[in-house]
Amino acid sequence: MIRVAVVGATGYAGAELVRILAGHPDAELAVLTSRQYAGVRFDRVYPAMAGKIDSVCREYSTNMVCEEADLVFLALPHKLPMAYVPEILQRGKKIVDLSADFRFKEARLYESVYQPHTAEHLLESAVYGLCEIYTDQIKAAALIGNPGCYPTSVLLPLIPLLKAGLLNPGSIIADSKSGVSGAGRSLSLTSHYCEVNESFKAYKVAAHRHNPEMNAILSREAKMPVSITFVPHLVPMSRGMLTTIYATPESGVDRQTVVDCYRQAYHLKPFIRLCPEDRLPNTLHVRGTNFCDIGFKYDEHNRRLILIAAIDNLVKGAAGQAVQNMNLMQGLDETAGLSDVAFPV
Repeated sequence: MIRVAVVGATGYAGAELVRILAGHPDAELAVLTSRQYAGVRFDRVYPAMAGKIDSVCREYSTNMVCEEADLVFLALPHKLPMAYVPEILQRGKKIVDLSADFRFKEARLYESVYQPHTAEHLLESAVYGLCEIYTDQIKAAALIGNPGCYPTSVLLPLIPLLKAGLLNPGSIIADSKSGVSGAGRSLSLTSHYCEVNESFKAYKVAAHRHNPEMNAILSREAKMPVSITFVPHLVPMSRGMLTTIYATPESGVDRQTVVDCYRQAYHLKPFIRLCPEDRLPNTLHVRGTNFCDIGFKYDEHNRRLILIAAIDNLVKGAAGQAVQNMNLMQGLDETAGLSDVAFPV
């Protein structure tokens, strides 16, 4: 049984980690930390967990976490993890970090959209935790930079096609819609009910800090510079993410070429579901699960591929992928603790 710590357990991603790990057959929730709710039972913060989780949240202490846990999930705001990670690693513990602090290989690129990096010596050894793409590297890793939700929904449909040379890399536009939980649990005017209800808006157009993360990974996989146009939107639902990508196929690419490419890339990947031609991805069909549903249409008249992906931003876009990373790091069944089925309605 793997003893795990969830540091930052009372944020949305942290709470989702607790929910998933509570039913994991090979994991024991040894430590839950929360700065705001230290000394409070977790099920008082999230009554939905009553009867399942009676642990008391504690103040973070590196000694306590390292003495009581084998693997540490850091579900904290950007900048905090980089202060904790070096000592935790020195103590021989494995880490899955849900912030952006260890998603980049280059400190300069991270610093251009976040803040100065104080543990840049660890960036080269950290592995980007996109499980379907970097499976083997994750299995050997001690430190995982868990991908963001927007990047997960953009990278999974694009990477196989770019690697196979099927897309014009200069033609890619990604249009993503996210539920409000993606903004986190902290109070913010932009996520208040009256600001979000009956509202549908674009934000941080061509300026979102996940854009450089996506460009870096796409460029690495395509083996050439890739810079996409990315437009995120906020929709009035709690959870879910739908991404629509527009790209020009290279000469000679037809619908069957794309189908064959996806099947070859993902036929052994348990959390990728390729939708049939008559059914496109829908956030309802992945809600609460670790699936990424991918579908596409080939607009022959305009010579344009339209790729669509749906994920649950809190699961495949955060906590579920983090647990999938843990499973790979620990040599477990990749699907352990992640077999939830979506609600039919």
